[in-house]
Parts: sequence; structure tokens; C-alpha cells
Amino acid sequence: MKILITGSSGLVGTALTQDLLRAGHNVCRLVRSGTATIRPSQGFDVNWNPATGELGGAAVGADAVVNLAGASIADSRWTPQRKQLLRTSRTETTRALVTALAKMAARPRVLISASATGYYGNRGDETLTEDGPPGNDFLSGIAKDWETEAMKAEALGIRVVLARLGVLLARQGGALPKMMRPFQFGVGGKIASGRQWMSWITLDDTVAILSFMLENERIRGPLNVVSPQPITNAEFTKTLAAALHRPALFPVPAFALRLLLGEMADALLLSSQRVLPAQLQRLNYPFLHPDLQSALQAVLAA
Repeated sequence: MKILITGSSGLVGTALTQDLLRAGHNVCRLVRSGTATIRPSQGFDVNWNPATGELGGAAVGADAVVNLAGASIADSRWTPQRKQLLRTSRTETTRALVTALAKMAARPRVLISASATGYYGNRGDETLTEDGPPGNDFLSGIAKDWETEAMKAEALGIRVVLARLGVLLARQGGALPKMMRPFQFGVGGKIASGRQWMSWITLDDTVAILSFMLENERIRGPLNVVSPQPITNAEFTKTLAAALHRPALFPVPAFALRLLLGEMADALLLSSQRVLPAQLQRLNYPFLHPDLQSALQAVLAA
């Protein structure tokens, strides 16, 4: 299968590219014009312009597209400029990608476009599946607009899957290294009350699920990429501390997080999302790491 990937240099994109190449697929990494270099061991780079949607000729004949583009949510404080970048790097890039696909004489059969469980907003103890409505905060708005742009590819006869990614657990990046750091210095603890729900997924399962989406033609629309066992922050903290053989004695008060991070604290650390992978469970997807204890053991041993 010939597969185009945006965001291929990110944590998920890098791991997915390597996995697809090992499986014998032809991977084409979409990169900005003027920066492409041929890397046979990592797939081939294809020029594209996210501002106009113009794609290089090497994209012709693609069977599938995986759209993982988007500036990191947690890299820096949410200034007005940063918030604009978070939105445009997702919505406008996806719009340009769909525009490019529309111009193809022979279009890919499937578009898998990343989204996030932030789509649901802060929902307390409510159990959330793919049928749940969006929230009404900043991240919910981005996710909703991001998905709307991706779904326009359906009108082109392309199967569209929206991968709503949960909190990603990986040793080499994502949220986990930042979560681990306080424990490594002996000052780790729960965040605020610890009652907020976390919907998590390992990098290995994320990559396997994305491949599952590519191959299973029955999958359409939103799909929650989370483990079947969401957990409260207090339980997550307790399990992580045990895995690291460290104490969990120092809770972080909400007011301190808000002073340090501003709006980002409420959206990323204090909000509660109890999300279940209903579609994956209906399809009997075999999770590699369904429970947090075994997941952390595998991730930390990697």
C-alpha cells in the first residue's frame, strides 16, 4: 500500500512510519517544499505546500493518507498567538490536504485524520463514547473544526476515520516524561483533587490502531483511540509512583497550576474525560496494553 503521512516527524508519525515500512508498505512523508530529502530507510519525502494544498508528483497513486499534522498542545503557554497557531496548524492544514486530494485524478481510498479526546471537553464522571457531543471550551472547538475539515473528504468518495487520541504514554515523548519528572526527584503527587478522569493509550497501541484503521474498511467516522480502562488522576499517580518505585506524597494545588500555566492548566490537567473505545470494542480490537500497570511496565522497559 502507498501511504502519505503528514506530521511524520512527530512522536506518533515517526513510530507509525517505521511500523508501516516494516510491514512492507511504501510510505511517503509529506514535507514543506524545499525541505525534502530522500530517506529510503524512513520512506520517501514528497513536497507539499500546506498553504495551498499543492502536492508533489510523487503523491500520485496513493492508496491512503494519514494526517497527523498539528503544533504541540503543551509545548508553551497559550498566548493569543500560540492559540491561533494551534488552531491553524490543524484546521487549515487539513483543509489544504483535502483540497489537494480533490485535485487528484485517482484518489486515495481512505483518509485517517488525527483528532483528540479534547473534543469532549470537561465532562466530570460522565462516560463518553464516540456518540457523545462536543464540549464548549477551546480544545473542543479546535477538535470540532479539525474534524469538520477532514470529513469533507467523504464527498470525494474517500473513507474518513477521525482518530480521537487520548493521553499518549511513551518513554521517548508525549505526556509521560513530563509526568515522571517530579517523581524522579521525589516530589510527585496527584494533581488537585485527583478525581479527574484520564483516558490514556500507549504509543504501541496507537500505532497498531492506526494500522487497524487503514486495513479495516468497516471503520468510518470518529474512533476513540484510548484504552478500555480510563483512570482517575489519583489512581494514575499511585500506579505511576509504584512503577517508578517512588513516593506520591506531594499533591499539586490547582491554583499553582493556573498561576504557572494559565488556561492550559484547566484544559490539560484539571479537566475530566472518562472516554471509552466503544468502536474498537465492538470490532474486538485486541489491546496490547489494556490496563495501566502492564502498560507502564512495558513503556518503562522499552
